[in-house]
Amino acid sequence: MRILHLVSCRGWSSDAYWAARVSRELARRGHEVTLACRAGTEVPVMEPARQEGVDRIATLGLGGGVKPSDVADLRRLRAWLATTDVVHVHRAKEHWLAAVANRLSVMPRPIVRTRHIAQAVRPHRANQWLYRRATALVVTVTEAIRRQYLASGLLPAERVVALAGGADTERFRPLAADPEVRRRLGARSDEPLVGIIGGLRVMKGHRVVVEAAGRLAGAGLRPRFVVVGRGSQESAIRERLHGSGLSGQFTLTGFVDDLPAVIAALDVALYVPLESDGMSRVVWEYLAAGRALIASRVGAVAEALVDDEHALLVPAGDGEALAAALRRLVQDATLRHTLAQAGRRLVLERYSGARVAAALEEHYRRLVS
Repeated sequence: MRILHLVSCRGWSSDAYWAARVSRELARRGHEVTLACRAGTEVPVMEPARQEGVDRIATLGLGGGVKPSDVADLRRLRAWLATTDVVHVHRAKEHWLAAVANRLSVMPRPIVRTRHIAQAVRPHRANQWLYRRATALVVTVTEAIRRQYLASGLLPAERVVALAGGADTERFRPLAADPEVRRRLGARSDEPLVGIIGGLRVMKGHRVVVEAAGRLAGAGLRPRFVVVGRGSQESAIRERLHGSGLSGQFTLTGFVDDLPAVIAALDVALYVPLESDGMSRVVWEYLAAGRALIASRVGAVAEALVDDEHALLVPAGDGEALAAALRRLVQDATLRHTLAQAGRRLVLERYSGARVAAALEEHYRRLVS
């Protein structure tokens, strides 16, 4: 099939990552896939997409709001429809452009929309037309987001499917920890290393990690922590660490280029947002890489993982529960190994990028036929 993915992200968000991953996996399955990105995002979006293995990349204006460039985008989309079987969109901007181009075309194509965020869609009149008349299928990254659509009444159940996961199980696989990477992250060879990877934002739960570390320190247990990522909360996190006397236990790295090697260096991985953030990309990468995981019971985690089988699950925002789970894993290498193996198996069986692409392929074929 000839598949066109449209993504208007200005940065390397979970939407852009998901679009690039499925584009690459569908291309591996023999399809001709083009990823059309927002003009001006060569460095933040297109280059990372190429690193994911996407080799057919085009650009559109895809400017925010209503822009004069929309007219040129509509012309190009109408021309592309003649040589496209399926159009897959990821945000509202490209969704509306594709729907209008389809309406103006003599050869309309099925439009698929992926919803990446846990935020209800309003069932106003414009969205009623967009989803009921102009959209063939909605794909959500969690079952909870699918239920939001069903509650809105915008689409019947058979036109909304949940497809969680998408990890690259070749890039993220069990690897031996590199002593040099561990040293760079601040860990000695004889101490456990606990890591949290994600944007430094309030909802990601870094405050809870600091609270849990303080509880462990009060009980005489001081594992090493590494915080990977950047964001608006970096200063607040550093201040909290300093005020708690925990600065010596934490390394804040900012962004890293060698994420698989960093994940491989961890003994325990953390995913502890205060609420669902949709795709939970790093969860699948942790599990694919064979890392023992502690995760908040939110979003896809609560839907896909079984406590004490694939990971240790804790209530979101509960520092005491997180400290207890950390104590268990830091002190029990056998449990870490057991959870890591089970998590890797789960991703391979259900949540790899290859699995997501295979499921999408079936839906595309049904729509095209």
